[in-house]
Amino acid sequence: MQAGNVKIEELNEDNWYDCCELELSENQVGYMEANAVSIAQSKFEPSLKPFAIYLEERVVGFLMFNTLQEELDGYWIFRIMVDKSFQGQGIGKAATQLMISEMSKLPNADKIVVAYHPDNKAAHHLYASLGFIDNGDRFGKEMAVIKHINELS
Repeated sequence: MQAGNVKIEELNEDNWYDCCELELSENQVGYMEANAVSIAQSKFEPSLKPFAIYLEERVVGFLMFNTLQEELDGYWIFRIMVDKSFQGQGIGKAATQLMISEMSKLPNADKIVVAYHPDNKAAHHLYASLGFIDNGDRFGKEMAVIKHINELS
């Protein structure tokens, strides 16, 4: 899928290693697993779908979501990251919108849920700007926010 010059493509033999080489900014490192860990997790949990985020033809980010409904009766976003060199350009927002579009095709996709650490201001801003609502759900040290998808989207 593509929006402007940002596109997402399912992980494959041509882009998985590029995703492993991407780096978080220093203030984000404590909030997220390494992409290599997420990629390995997707090989043991086949319901997880990993994608590379491209800016034109260059891999600049990584995302992953679950294709099975979980807690809060929603489909969960497991990872979304953009390399530190490409942050602040709207790439994460565009990629998340593409991911939401993909997730909305899943059976009974009424809710998309994502959890993040409350101190992760970048994640908070991103999800709030996309219409995710905080209903007070907490999972350990993370807060879970929900986006309701109407069937017409």
